[in-house]
Amino acid sequence: MAKPRILIVDDEPLARERIRKLLGGESSVEIVGECENGLEALAAIRREHPAIVFLDVEMPGCNGLELLARIPAEERPAIVLTTAHERFAVDAFSAQVVDYLLKPFDAGRLRVALKRALDHVDALRSGDLAQQIESLITKAPVRQPARLLVKCDGRMIFVDPKEIVWVEAENNYCAIHLASAKRLLVRETLSSLEERLGTSSVVRVNRSALVNGEQVQELLPANYGDHFVLLRNGVRIPLSRSRRGRLEAALTSKT
Repeated sequence: MAKPRILIVDDEPLARERIRKLLGGESSVEIVGECENGLEALAAIRREHPAIVFLDVEMPGCNGLELLARIPAEERPAIVLTTAHERFAVDAFSAQVVDYLLKPFDAGRLRVALKRALDHVDALRSGDLAQQIESLITKAPVRQPARLLVKCDGRMIFVDPKEIVWVEAENNYCAIHLASAKRLLVRETLSSLEERLGTSSVVRVNRSALVNGEQVQELLPANYGDHFVLLRNGVRIPLSRSRRGRLEAALTSKT
């Protein structure tokens, strides 16, 4: 993993040099540049994308707090403010900086600030990684099982998802209707069965029923714009208005 990049911003050359020397023994970070004013720093932040910025508050033209106001929160590096004046502390932490160094500070105090900044960077990276993994999991299609294992009457039965005609919820159970006209009563929720069936052609049509898209013969109009799903075996099942679009999309994608 790349080392966290650090930018030093201070209008005093000696102050920048001191921070650079104090950071010189830190092999876990990389100093990518120095800036002497806010406008120069803004350009450097956009160009170099540093993970951490040691930022002086009082600078000509654009001070440190004004600079922070120009950077969107989601794009802001971990900020360690440096200043010789305590009066900026409230404004500093309102700007959600990770630490506030009051000049003159020693090597020990700077290491504490650096540790806080690195912890902040690690937390952001972990959050981004978790979000990326969650996004991939959400987008990844759930594979259809070759066979579905269900418990019925004390037996463990393997069911071919293609043989399922429709499923209806019955209190704490689900009734699985098969193409063979067999009916399996299993103690499982409809949502659990739907999740386990993954990307199979079995689709939810209302709060208490799933149907096999391959078994759908027709969508029959009912009163007030409602519809029924007509299966090939003649069974009619109410179709929720909120589910109609998803069912039509699923059936169209199968053809």
